[in-house]
Amino acid sequence: MEKFKKIVADFGIPRIIILLFLLTLFIIAPFVKVSIGASLSDVANRFGMNALMVLAMVPMIQTGCGLNFGLSLGVLGGLLGSTLAMQFGLVGLAGFAVAVLLTIIFSGIIGFGYSQVLNKVKGEEMTIAMYIGFASVTFMAILWIVLPYSNPSMVWAYSGQGLRTTITLEGYWVNILNNFLAIEIGSFKFPTGVILFCAVCMFLMKIFMKTRTGTALTAVGSNPDFARASGVSINKARTISIILSTICGGVGILLYQQSFGFIQLYKAPLFMAFPAVAAILIGGASVNKASILNVVIGTVLFQGILSMTPSVINSILQTDMSEVIRIVLSNGMILYALTRKTQKTR
Repeated sequence: MEKFKKIVADFGIPRIIILLFLLTLFIIAPFVKVSIGASLSDVANRFGMNALMVLAMVPMIQTGCGLNFGLSLGVLGGLLGSTLAMQFGLVGLAGFAVAVLLTIIFSGIIGFGYSQVLNKVKGEEMTIAMYIGFASVTFMAILWIVLPYSNPSMVWAYSGQGLRTTITLEGYWVNILNNFLAIEIGSFKFPTGVILFCAVCMFLMKIFMKTRTGTALTAVGSNPDFARASGVSINKARTISIILSTICGGVGILLYQQSFGFIQLYKAPLFMAFPAVAAILIGGASVNKASILNVVIGTVLFQGILSMTPSVINSILQTDMSEVIRIVLSNGMILYALTRKTQKTR
């Protein structure tokens, strides 16, 4: 009994309630003619699309920089990488690989500049990060119009310049990872490639956090005075974590794009940090401690609820309210997660 209580306490009552609700939706699904196979496929796809953006929260949380509300900076690096790869006319796996390489370069540069600002505002990182993220998205909305892109499938047809709001990846690298070694059983399709990509990234992050540098990052977040006394440069550790977080966000948006099938520009990156923040908090992380397990649990629960609830409720009500339900659920879960963690940190 004591062991059971300990398991419940470790997993957390809120996560148990969310998990039970998710299981209830799966139980109800067959009775309202919602395909279990298709639903599981949707949850797996959503996990692959969002896992790296949730993973991007871990390095900054571990170094005491808080939740990365400036994740849209990494997203912008990913958008630059993917649009340039398309501009070069690269397709398939080669196109995706070049997009990843360019994203790492751009996101690394952006992350370095981002870190220099956050190192000047210790204690106010989350607030400042949000302003920086919003301002950067607005600034890039201007650049998407004036940058000299010329690929006909990307620019506005009537003017021949300026990128479209939504750019299709059809013919480039749409589902390049989702279809790799995919397992299909009836209506269920498991996106093996994208899940493997996420698993490798999580494994590398876990290994990195156990290295000397990773241990120093954790020490900075846990006890800055002790870390400083041990010869660790606080600003350097924070800079590494912010760059790593920004790169994860950039590569994460590439996974999102290849699953979704489109590149979305202008206002699209504006609020992409909030679902990632909510997911890692729901997964059991706090504003100063996070793990890979928190990423996996949080992403599965958050994306599972967002995927299953609209499908089941639409089938029960016999009407299409999916987008409304998804927005209400997403905003509600984000608000709950943030409120709960804010109360814990007081």
